[in-house]
Amino acid sequence: MHARLNLSTAELQALDAAHYLHPFTDYKQLSNKGARIISHADGIYLWDSDGNRILDAMAGLWCVNIGYGREELARAAAEQMRDLPYYNSFFQTSHEPGIRLAEMLSEVTPEGLDHVFYSGSGSEANDTVVRMVRHYWGCKGKPEKTVIISRENAYHGSTMAGASLGGMKPMHAQGGLPIPGIVHIEQPYWFENSAGLSRREYGVKAARALEHKLDQLGDDKVAAFIAEPIQGAGGVIIPPDSYWPEIKRILDERDILLVMDEVICGFGRTGEWFGSDLYDIRPDLMPMAKGMSSGYLPIGGVMVSDRVVETLWEGGEFFHGYTYSGHPTCCAVAIKNIEILQDENIVEHVRDVAAPHLAERWEALADHPLVGEARSAGLVAALELVKDKATGERFPEVGTTGSLCRDICIDNGIIMRAVRDSMIISPPLIISASQIDELVDLAWRCLDQTASELGVSA
Repeated sequence: MHARLNLSTAELQALDAAHYLHPFTDYKQLSNKGARIISHADGIYLWDSDGNRILDAMAGLWCVNIGYGREELARAAAEQMRDLPYYNSFFQTSHEPGIRLAEMLSEVTPEGLDHVFYSGSGSEANDTVVRMVRHYWGCKGKPEKTVIISRENAYHGSTMAGASLGGMKPMHAQGGLPIPGIVHIEQPYWFENSAGLSRREYGVKAARALEHKLDQLGDDKVAAFIAEPIQGAGGVIIPPDSYWPEIKRILDERDILLVMDEVICGFGRTGEWFGSDLYDIRPDLMPMAKGMSSGYLPIGGVMVSDRVVETLWEGGEFFHGYTYSGHPTCCAVAIKNIEILQDENIVEHVRDVAAPHLAERWEALADHPLVGEARSAGLVAALELVKDKATGERFPEVGTTGSLCRDICIDNGIIMRAVRDSMIISPPLIISASQIDELVDLAWRCLDQTASELGVSA
């Protein structure tokens, strides 16, 4: 079949509607509207097929950490494809890119995480977590420890296991989820759930939901607790400072594995290499993906602690893996991506320049009549859209205002994501102070236009 060139936007939209089933999409609605066709990208900007420039304040899906258009990654992929485009790591074989990346990951991840099990995505990484923690306890002679505790509104992927670990009710309503042995506790969402408590008080209360659940289930039944350092797709839920110290206290007293899902927070997003570093946490398992290759090629994995591996080492064959585990071309691109993060001091740029400037400019958005809270950490941030600033009262139809604001953002040349009635961002880590100013100015303009559409005085 010959490639078709120079199709118009309308022609591409028609073909898209005829053949392409998009993720997380109302197919009929998209077919009636027509997809936006992205044609090329550079730095922090995208261009669509009609020539419109768009500031990508979501870095794709939280993943294009070093920005678009990096020729070094294209060259790394091409060179590896010429030498060894693919081979598996089944049947007692390996290859240099997989070995080199594994060593590199052991150096940049938190202390004690010296082993990686490769996957093709964050969803696959979290499927691996379910299999591995249960296998671990079986090897320890405690096969009854199978329950995994997660949090409401968490996101850990969209496969059967990943969506079960996540705590999103719309996903659970499709497909008979969650699968058995996965339960959920309150998320540390101060703005939504604090009921008059201070941030410190609420952080402790939210953490103790884990303690109560453990007491209810019994330590002898629970295998692990899984959590994102900062909940991303759930609405950029930044826990109060008191939350993680209390979680650590609870787990230190119990024989429970800690799984930190770093798929979004990893590789510099928080101003540290990992969210676990930000909160001084040493997990037993750490799923990751997205920023591992800056989204240029699909790759993920689970970092596994030395103490877990010592047990797995004695457990015989682990009957689990993927065709593309440790794909050599994906590994080569991830290696080059991490080298760029290191050589260009991009994590330090986030910590010392971009994150402080974003925090200052973003906080000022809290003055807008539609905004009940403006919060940020590193290069993730959220705005809570409210009907009444004084009380925090939401708009009556949840999600309608967020969707309206999201569409207005696109029309103004900026991608911000709506999670219910929260507007969230996660820009490329290379974003400059002047580009942050541009982002925030666009956000303010979009809030004004949203308020006008709602009849709210701006």
